[in-house]
Amino acid sequence: MFQEGLKIPKKRIAVLIGEKGKTKRKIERITSTALTINSDEGDVLITSEESLNTFNTKPIITAIGRGFNPEVALKLVDEENILVVIDITEFSKKSKKDMIRLKSRLIGTSGKARKMIEMLSHTEICVYGKTVSIIGEQDNVYLAKRAITNLLQGSKHGNVYGFIERTKKKR
Repeated sequence: MFQEGLKIPKKRIAVLIGEKGKTKRKIERITSTALTINSDEGDVLITSEESLNTFNTKPIITAIGRGFNPEVALKLVDEENILVVIDITEFSKKSKKDMIRLKSRLIGTSGKARKMIEMLSHTEICVYGKTVSIIGEQDNVYLAKRAITNLLQGSKHGNVYGFIERTKKKR
């Protein structure tokens, strides 16, 4: 019996469980694991007969905790897809004002910047709390990560979009 524990924000517990436990049961069925969830603390315990199952389930739970829709998080069942989480505080100098400004740069007006990066890099991006998370195929995720890092460091949006397009053409 293998176990892996992790903590997710309390606000995301309801999303993890789903309506009448539907999402939790779906994750358990697809990953061959059992999830024990402590709603008061935000603790999640993943249990399975196979260590690989617990290992593969952890990023799915983490993705839901970082703001992703469970359907998007379940893309991580496919070994081609990975999850990368970027801490925005590394770029905001711990200032709340800077944090808000950087999140706004990443999301853009009506979500335009985030959607554009998702479309160009073929990834799913979620800005939640003090993090920005990316799900997709490994090469695409690293491309999106570089683009997001450039944006957080102050690059112009147009330059970042151009960078993604140029990099995609080279492949």
